[in-house]
Amino acid sequence: MFVKSIAPIAAMLMLAACGNKAEKKSDKPSGPPPPVNVDVIIAQRATINNVITANGTVVAGENIELKPEVSGRLVYLNLPEGAVVSAGTVLARINDAELQAQAQKIKVQLQLAAQNEARLKKLLAVEGVNQADYDAVLNQVNNLQADLTYLQTQLDKTIIRAPFTGKLGLRLVSKGAYVTPTTVLATFQQVSTLKVDFTIPEAYQNSLANNKTVTIINNANTGDTVAATIIATESQVNTTTRNVLVRAQLQQTSGFLPGNSVKVLVDAGGSDKGILVPSNAIIPEAKAKKMIVVKNGEASFVTIETGLRQAGAVEVIKGLNPGDSVVVTGVLFARPKSKLKVRSVKQLNTIIQ
Repeated sequence: MFVKSIAPIAAMLMLAACGNKAEKKSDKPSGPPPPVNVDVIIAQRATINNVITANGTVVAGENIELKPEVSGRLVYLNLPEGAVVSAGTVLARINDAELQAQAQKIKVQLQLAAQNEARLKKLLAVEGVNQADYDAVLNQVNNLQADLTYLQTQLDKTIIRAPFTGKLGLRLVSKGAYVTPTTVLATFQQVSTLKVDFTIPEAYQNSLANNKTVTIINNANTGDTVAATIIATESQVNTTTRNVLVRAQLQQTSGFLPGNSVKVLVDAGGSDKGILVPSNAIIPEAKAKKMIVVKNGEASFVTIETGLRQAGAVEVIKGLNPGDSVVVTGVLFARPKSKLKVRSVKQLNTIIQ
């Protein structure tokens, strides 16, 4: 009895299940998916500026550390901190009393030897002495003159002069100090002429001709800009960084100090043959780069080659043609051959701002 009562119930449940499946199947939409809404730009050839930004450092036209050539005690010091001094100005003297005494001694000996040489020369003329005696006295005169010249060079080394017109830094010693050739008295820089050293990648080395003008942005002075002229390029590429060291001379020095950090803008030559597109419209793949072009209302994925870059934009040098409708929004939702609905046509400058 119990088995017979269950059979009708089981049959009813199976019928209900089949009905539910049929209802679920009928709930699924039929037909192709709706088109993807996208925005496009019309591909056009554009003039693309290629400006390289590099970090640079201001350097003095001439820059030295003032050091004595000999050891001794400073008896005179003329180092007004921060002052501009002319070339040849005496900045310091080292005690030269011992050298002066030696020079005076040699001068006395030289005077006596010169008198003997003059006397023997007269005697030699009348054959009063032989040639050997005269030659010995003449040799003594020449040796004493050489000794005196050597001492004079040593005396010159006790005087420190400004080698060029420049500006003194901070004084690092005091009068009376004992100094050696390793002692730094002060720094000395030529600030009337300033240069900028900067590096750029080797790929742009052909853009670095001498006398080329670059733009310098002063980071330390509210971004003021001045022009500079390239005067030299390092003769080799740094093998570690693959960069080239470049030196340019500032055309205006006001507001700059040696050591200032600056930005250098170098025009590496532009292009007018490529098509500029937003960088976020490019689909990077393992071996290629692609973009989506609208053709007959469908998504067409094209392989491209890129060139120069700007802020927010990239130059396409191959793969696009002027007049193509390039998808710039909705890129992630489009699939090859999927239907697209162009919502609007945008201008490039409104996208990359």
